[in-house]
Amino acid sequence: MSWVDDYKKKLGTAEEAVSVIKSGQRVYISGNAATPYVLMKALAKRKDELQDVELTHVLLLGDDPLSKPDMEGHFRHNSLFVGPADRKAINEGRADYVPIFLHQIPGLFKKGLLPLDVALLHLSPPDEHGFMSLGVEVLASKAAAETAKLVIAQINDRMPRVLGDSFIHVSRVNKIVEISEPLPQLEQSPSTEVEMKIGKYIADLIDDGSTLQLGIGGIPDAVLASLGNRRDLGIHTEMLSDGVMEAIERGIITGVKKTFHPNKVVITFALGSARLYEFIDNNPIIEAHPTDYVNHPFLVAQNDNMIAINSAIEVDITGQVCSDSIGTYIYSGFGGQVDFIRGAAHSKGGKPIIAMPSTAKDGGMTRIVPFLKQGAGVVTTRGDVHYIVTEYGVAYLHGKNLQERTKALINIAHPKFRADLIWEAKNRNLIK
Repeated sequence: MSWVDDYKKKLGTAEEAVSVIKSGQRVYISGNAATPYVLMKALAKRKDELQDVELTHVLLLGDDPLSKPDMEGHFRHNSLFVGPADRKAINEGRADYVPIFLHQIPGLFKKGLLPLDVALLHLSPPDEHGFMSLGVEVLASKAAAETAKLVIAQINDRMPRVLGDSFIHVSRVNKIVEISEPLPQLEQSPSTEVEMKIGKYIADLIDDGSTLQLGIGGIPDAVLASLGNRRDLGIHTEMLSDGVMEAIERGIITGVKKTFHPNKVVITFALGSARLYEFIDNNPIIEAHPTDYVNHPFLVAQNDNMIAINSAIEVDITGQVCSDSIGTYIYSGFGGQVDFIRGAAHSKGGKPIIAMPSTAKDGGMTRIVPFLKQGAGVVTTRGDVHYIVTEYGVAYLHGKNLQERTKALINIAHPKFRADLIWEAKNRNLIK
């Protein structure tokens, strides 16, 4: 049978496709801009027929019908990275959260630690050889496609064909649903004055020929805007953003000096505007790979002059970084922060950076704190931390004792909180 005939044989409605899911099964759902809303909505309609279906995924975007209170007992999320879609359910005890480094997630499926019954994926149309691209999110979806007993594919003619280790053949899929709808977009907001100050401090740490890992939000965009006349920068990162695309178009990012995948922009997912999705479609400069490749610290370290830029919710005065919770309230996940911090630390000339504004709640709360909030989780340990950056400067902590760390961090805290931090530090005998 030709792949075309095979494709047509598997084609059906969303309701027909999800009818194969049974009670008690574990179902993987692709995330980010590849969240398969059509399949999720069809599955939600089967609520009264199903019990104890576990849903595992990374970050889901948009409104999730499967995490509503009336879904309890029918569907339960087991989230590998928490977002707005499932945050409320997790903190109300109606869902679960797995703290895990992003590079280790594919291994959960491959090693059978989280064996998958079904994978719900959002793919591009097949090419002339019958291969469909995972498009804007490879992440753990490739491992899910390779290990799940059943694969249900939502095929969208708006999904870009992204190159790299990102393809699944029609023969691997059991059910196919065709749709045509725009992908979720992330609007760029102008960087604030504080973010621009942070961006300039970080840009001063970046030399020509460096390779960058950048996350989401105003600070990464501010870094890119502050690079001025830097030349021949490279990208090896989880997320591809509009800011990176614009830097490629400006000629700042070329990848010619990269020591690992030279001349290529290596990513594991893309999230941004419709123009970004058009830019990555069939673009040979872009390579998307799973996280056990992109995020593996050993492989990250193969990039000389690797600059990893990540954020935090709060940092205590000894350098412990909390970035997945606000006290006991689970907010996000480990993601790739530690993957890239450790990879950059082992890179020749690498610089691991944690960047954040010095305050939260419109300046009413310091983010450099004497103690992490009760119940807060340490994502990046004080042994892993090198650079902490706020709008008040750069603190370099690697190899520094507790007194030196405390002084350096207080110096980049907001001035109105420094006296209280000094008092707390003296009370703990951290400084004299």
